[in-house]
Amino acid sequence: MLGHGDWDGRNVKFRDGQPLVVHDWDSVVYEPEVVIIGQAAAMFEGGPTGAGASVERTAAFLERRRVLSSNELQLCWAAGLWVRTFNAKKFHLDNFDAVGRDEAGTKMRHAGI
Repeated sequence: MLGHGDWDGRNVKFRDGQPLVVHDWDSVVYEPEVVIIGQAAAMFEGGPTGAGASVERTAAFLERRRVLSSNELQLCWAAGLWVRTFNAKKFHLDNFDAVGRDEAGTKMRHAGI
């Protein structure tokens, strides 16, 4: 599936709490749908700090998508965790903790890891 691969919150504009438009389309990727959904769920609220969405907001995002099997949900959580830890590696140099141990552990459990 073709989709957006940089779900930094600055690339998403909302109206009345709903996504309206996605910018920065130089980040087009060709990935399985669960990767695109999982990364979007983890990062749609991110900003310049790369913090992304909380576990609760990620879960709410995933619940609003099409019906996903339990295996697909695990893959979504794994894809979201990957992008959050990737960003954490970058932001660690600036002494910003983008993913705490508790959050990572919870997301790993949701991913079946």
